[in-house]
Order: sequence, then structure tokens, then C-alpha cells
Amino acid sequence: MLVSQILKTKGDLVFTATPTETVGAICALLHSRRVGAMVVMEGDRVAGIVSERDLVRALAEEGASALSKPVSSCMTHDVHFAAPNETVNELLTRMTDRRIRHLPVCEDERLVGIVSIGDLVKWKITEVEAEADGLKAYIAAG
Repeated sequence: MLVSQILKTKGDLVFTATPTETVGAICALLHSRRVGAMVVMEGDRVAGIVSERDLVRALAEEGASALSKPVSSCMTHDVHFAAPNETVNELLTRMTDRRIRHLPVCEDERLVGIVSIGDLVKWKITEVEAEADGLKAYIAAG
């Protein structure tokens, strides 16, 4: 299964923020949109990604004062990306090795979607279930 196929089903909506939005505002947006991460954009360029982990880390280190700081102060600057032509297995390996849960999907340096570890696991389970059903049908027909 390719990332492009997942995005066709899931959709390409990506919630984004600017580097100057406050940590408190980002917390509220993550909560209201029921997502675990947002891509931080400077114009058309991905500047970073901010996840719930980044926010918890900032709050643990700085306390309530972190809420008024810009999200650029706690976002992940070294963003790992996915390409539409990559497979679920490739991304699962990358995410596991790097201990990350979200990958922005870019094509020709343009943001075209985002996938989470949950999206990939869902597709992997669907794939394995379809394979098992096929084997059961084969055995039953034999």
C-alpha cells in the first residue's frame, strides 16, 4: 500500500500553524481538532512540526510560562517527511526507528498531506486481514 492511496481515502487535510502562534493557542487547536500534531508553516515552506509530546516537554521544563511562548520555541525543527510513492512498511520502519508518530507528506517540496502511525497501522491491519481471508477462501475451496 502506498501513501498516496492512504491519502486518497483519508483525505489530504493538514492542520497547520505559524511559528508565532502561542503554545497555549496550539494546545487549544490540537484539542478542538482532535489531532496529535500540527505542521508549522512559514509561507509555503514546512518550518517544523509540533506534537503533543513537544508541548508536554515544554510545559514540564518551563511550567505555565511556556503557554505564552511562540510554538517555534518548542516545535521539532528537524522534520522527517514521507513521499506519496513510499509504502506503509517503509514508513512504519522509519517511524519506529525514529520514535515519531506523524510524518508530513511532501511532493516536490509541497505539503500534500500527513500520515500518523495510527493511519499506517490501520492500513496494515486491513492488508493482513484481507490476506488471511484470501488464504481461508483458498483452503476452503481446496
